Amino acid sequence: MEYYITVEPGVRIYVNDINPQGDKPILFMHGWPANHHLFEYQYDELIQKGYRCIGMDVRGFGKSDKPVYGYDYDTSADDIRCVIETLKLCNLTLLGHSTAGAVAIRYMARHKGFGVSKLVLCAAAAPSLIERPDFPFGLKEDDVLQIIYNTYQDRPQMLADFGKMFFYQPITEAFSSWFLSLGLEAASWATAYVACAWLYETLFDDMKCVNVPTLIMHGIHDQVCKYPLGVAQHKGIKGSKFVTFEDSGHGLFYDEKDKFNCELMNFVG
Repeated sequence: MEYYITVEPGVRIYVNDINPQGDKPILFMHGWPANHHLFEYQYDELIQKGYRCIGMDVRGFGKSDKPVYGYDYDTSADDIRCVIETLKLCNLTLLGHSTAGAVAIRYMARHKGFGVSKLVLCAAAAPSLIERPDFPFGLKEDDVLQIIYNTYQDRPQMLADFGKMFFYQPITEAFSSWFLSLGLEAASWATAYVACAWLYETLFDDMKCVNVPTLIMHGIHDQVCKYPLGVAQHKGIKGSKFVTFEDSGHGLFYDEKDKFNCELMNFVG
C-alpha cells in the first residue's frame, strides 16, 4: 500500500508499505542521494519471510515532496515521527543507511525512540561524516564542499562519480544506470542542502541516548562513511552489536546482500 503522509502544511512524505499484513515491521530509511528503492534486494527476501517492510522517501527525494527547506537532521527526525504516528507503528525496527543512519540516531535522541524497539545502522554517517579536530576519521571538509559545488555544476556527473565509489563489488552497467536513476529523482536543491548539513551535524551526544538493542553493520572498504565511523558508533552506543563486512563498501546491502539480509533477520527475530 502506498501513502502520502502530511508532515507539515504543504509537505507530504511518500511511504510504501510493501507487506502491511506482515509481522515485525521494519522502517527502511535510505541514504543520500537515493530513495526507498535502494533496499529492493531486502524487500524481495524479507516479504517472503513474512516481514512487514516499509520504505520511506525522505523529503526532497524519490516521490516525496521537495520543499526548499527542512534538510537538517531535526526536521528529518520529525518527519519520521509523523510517519510512525500516522501508521500507528509500534515495536518497530528503524533501519537507517548512511545519512539516514545519522538521522535515525537523532530520532532516538530527539523523540526518545517513540515506537522503536530496535535500531539498525548500516554504513551510518555518524557520529560525524567529516573530520573534526577531535574526530579525525571522516571525509575532509573540502571533499564535501566539492560535492556541493559539483551538484550545482553538473549533478548527473556528480551522481555518476559518486556511484563509482559506492559499491566495492563489481556491478553491471545496467545496475549502475539504475542506481544513477535513483539519485536523479531527487531535487537538486535537496541533494545540495543535505550535503551542506554534513558540515555541521554531529551525533556524539545523541548516541548516548540510544537505549534499544542496536545492530551496526559497516563495510571495511567504505569510501563514503569510513569504517572507523562504525567503530565509533559501537563505542558510543551502549550494548550495541557490531558486524564487520569484509567484502563491502558503502553499499553493503548489495555488496554482501545475503549476509546483510541474514544479519538483519537474525537481529529482528
